[in-house]
Amino acid sequence: MEKKKLSKLLLISFIIGVLYLIYSAFYWSGAATSGANTAEQIGAGIATALVMPHLVMTVLAVIFNALGLFMHKRGFALTGAILYTVAIVLFPVYFMFVIVEMILSYIGFAKMKK
Repeated sequence: MEKKKLSKLLLISFIIGVLYLIYSAFYWSGAATSGANTAEQIGAGIATALVMPHLVMTVLAVIFNALGLFMHKRGFALTGAILYTVAIVLFPVYFMFVIVEMILSYIGFAKMKK
């Protein structure tokens, strides 16, 4: 059984994606609980509701990115790249947090052997 090498591009994309999710977890958990009055808490709740689809797609993208990376499956790598793209479309304000992962995932997919 031959040992396959991990795709460096998918690995970098995976690491950046995980770091972004950790950052998001700390940021949004702090934002939701930091409101001093009711208006601030309502605003934080609305902001969290707006960004949640983006975060869900990013979580799914990281999962599929990891599956493509560690299982050496092109389909999973492509699915992860597409989910990163969907995450950008769902919340374009945060595109800068996901654009690098998306690009690296598409290139990593293209360089994987069939």
